[in-house]
Amino acid sequence: MEHMPQHSVLLSTEEVLSLLEDTERYRIVEADENPLLYAAGHIPGAVQVDWMTNFLDPVVRDLITPSDFAKLCSKLGIAPETTVIFYGDQSNWWACHALWVFCYFGHTRCCIMDGGRAKWLNERKPVSWDVPSYPPTEYPTPAVNTAIRAWRDDVLAHIRQGKKLVDVRSKAEYDGLMTHPADYPTEAAMRAGHIPGAVNIPWSTAVRGDGTFKSPDELAQIYCTDAGLDPNDDVIVYCRIGERSSHTWFVLRFLLGFRNVRNYDGSWTEWGNLVGVPIERAALN
Repeated sequence: MEHMPQHSVLLSTEEVLSLLEDTERYRIVEADENPLLYAAGHIPGAVQVDWMTNFLDPVVRDLITPSDFAKLCSKLGIAPETTVIFYGDQSNWWACHALWVFCYFGHTRCCIMDGGRAKWLNERKPVSWDVPSYPPTEYPTPAVNTAIRAWRDDVLAHIRQGKKLVDVRSKAEYDGLMTHPADYPTEAAMRAGHIPGAVNIPWSTAVRGDGTFKSPDELAQIYCTDAGLDPNDDVIVYCRIGERSSHTWFVLRFLLGFRNVRNYDGSWTEWGNLVGVPIERAALN
């Protein structure tokens, strides 16, 4: 199969190092699960986004509005023509989530630094404790790209039509043996299991031990040959709150060239708490 060129969306740590001085065209953004990591040392010139305080509406469970996204970009010194380079902890979970949010708001000049924060630090590349400040930009209010996001009604329609769903959580979560990941005991859903028809491909199968993405051929083996997905399929991916599935969305969309893949960011914290929706539990079958 024909793959997307990785260089267009993935930058090595060496490539990012060579771009540190070019703050006119590039903005490096750190996005972590643990927001305290940024203050412990970050890539020189990098700004920080926090998924909860920057991307989520403070009252309604939803993303921020397009006007708030424009204000965020202006504050970070990001213009519509700026190429944004994301990196972070957890093998770039949250970096991929940030990239997905930016793409949802129409900012497609985005890259991921392969290997994330851990690889940069392990290679003893320069770090800074300074918080940079950039001149605010004139960022217009964008239109959203609904083609890359799924809602619960989309998932219900997907089930009825027998289309492809990918659950990227652990096998124990998928099988219904737990209602939450082991490290998140306070974030359980009311019910355990998975969405009917979903195949389980844990997000971590896409990365190597150092957090870098596997080669396109290796990824094609995992998602296409072994799991039976096709780049022409209409695919919805989900996890618990949409962060791990953003990682898989990035793999399918940009590294394998899937044409129609959506991230269901409501994910299991929505589905596992809904009344009356269908659920499968492998452990009870």
